[in-house]
Amino acid sequence: MAATVPIDPPTDPGRPLAVPTPRPRGDWDAWGSEPARLPAAAKTIVATLLPGKAHPVPHRPAPVLTPSLLPDDDLSALAAVVGADAATRDDAVRMLHLGGKSTPDLLRRRLDDLQAAPDAVVSPADHAEVAAVLRVCADRGIAVVPFGGGTSVVGGVDPVRGAQRAVITLDLSRAAALLALDEVSLLATFGAGTTGPQAEELLGARGYTLGHFPQSFPYASLGGYAATRSSGQASRGYGRFDHLVHALRVSTPAGDLDLGRSPASAAGPDLRQLFLGSEGAFGVLTEVTVRIRPVPAATAYRAWSFPDFAAGASALREATQRGIRPTVLRLSDETETRVNAAMGGHLTRLRGCLAVATFEGATSADAEATRDALDTVFRAHGASSRGEDPARSWERSRFASPALRDTLMDIGVLAETLETATTWANLSALKAAVTAALTESLAAAGTKPIVLCHISHVYPAGASLYFTVVAALTDDPQTQWMRAKDAASRAIGDAHGTITHHHAVGRDHRPYLEEEIGPLGVQVLRAVKNVLDPRGIMNPGALVEQVGDTSERT
Repeated sequence: MAATVPIDPPTDPGRPLAVPTPRPRGDWDAWGSEPARLPAAAKTIVATLLPGKAHPVPHRPAPVLTPSLLPDDDLSALAAVVGADAATRDDAVRMLHLGGKSTPDLLRRRLDDLQAAPDAVVSPADHAEVAAVLRVCADRGIAVVPFGGGTSVVGGVDPVRGAQRAVITLDLSRAAALLALDEVSLLATFGAGTTGPQAEELLGARGYTLGHFPQSFPYASLGGYAATRSSGQASRGYGRFDHLVHALRVSTPAGDLDLGRSPASAAGPDLRQLFLGSEGAFGVLTEVTVRIRPVPAATAYRAWSFPDFAAGASALREATQRGIRPTVLRLSDETETRVNAAMGGHLTRLRGCLAVATFEGATSADAEATRDALDTVFRAHGASSRGEDPARSWERSRFASPALRDTLMDIGVLAETLETATTWANLSALKAAVTAALTESLAAAGTKPIVLCHISHVYPAGASLYFTVVAALTDDPQTQWMRAKDAASRAIGDAHGTITHHHAVGRDHRPYLEEEIGPLGVQVLRAVKNVLDPRGIMNPGALVEQVGDTSERT
């Protein structure tokens, strides 16, 4: 691992520097633990814009779980590693580890009579316990699904046995800790189960921030960020999570790896890249060393209206290629701008496209200088200032949307997202292709949708497009969305976008991966898996199918 200079070194070198406050998780059948309240205008908008009769999907009072297939002797062997309290077949614990939180996941939990659950949940406290658990599981033919915050929206943490006789969920929440802090190099090492809020709590107490704020921030873990190549909403200012990773500690069925000892190296291919985005298919990320920064002293805000999406995208491209770096930079298309304005009760301001940005700096002057530089570029592309309020309003509500999806499902409305990325030259064609695919598929089911889109992340060469789809739910919502998502995914491939910019591959995107990386690319991934996970116990069916695998949900 990278050398660190711990502050306040503990007397026991193996003891963490700090352990965070425990964090709540979402309910078994919803994104969060608190139901979201729909804005007053929402039901009117839904009734006006979504033709057809919606089919509400009610919550179940309690799930019926698949019975555990893990024998007593296997459970005892795992408990001998992590302790009796940290290895359980208890239904109340298994219920909270049914998989991720995509719309298909939540529909299954509301509609299916039997819920596929892991055979046990095992919670190791540190790297050594993870390694020992993997040895037990490899010897006994038990599949292992690493689990952080459980926020996957692509089937990345489903309890799949594959070719194994049982499956455990490896819950890393007990491993949440700040393990080392190097204030000279600005590096912090965390247990991989540390959530985003926990990391900010531990760093903020010492005057630092990681600055990674994806929409899953309230629940997702740092190990999950790394395993999925997460991209936070402040990626323009701080970078994607894979750019923030300095070092990784990994436990695999074939042995352990300590990767990353310097800020840059020419010592062959960067093996960290094998595990960034690997989604637990090769091993378990147990410790993550990340680059940190002092908490910014000042933040500025600004929003603009553009006459149309093309003008806004052109402005974002020029600003990015000129090296102007706001912390957050987003552009909503005309439909998203109109719907968001109506949801907020601003029914008289529905024209054009809204861009919001935030700016951080060591001083107010630094933040304002970046704001003014961006303003100059934007005005040259026809933008008009909307002041600070829309940007501040976006920041206040930026983690709320996933919970609204649950509330909309209650009244019979589908609200789901998908994302992609491409070059600036191809951006308009990709946006049109995905919008058309979603619209045609859902309209064919009798539920013409509203398709919203925004640019969520920008790069000198291109940008990410983030789509939100809203439609009335049919009486077969699982098939309804499966067909729409397949149509959109095929349109992304045909239009030369990436199948995922930051949601990862999981199991849901795996059928489309070969088109993007080619048959030889898939063979390379399989070869890596065969070396690191020769018995195929690691997250069967996620990312890449192993030869001979039968990766179906339990």
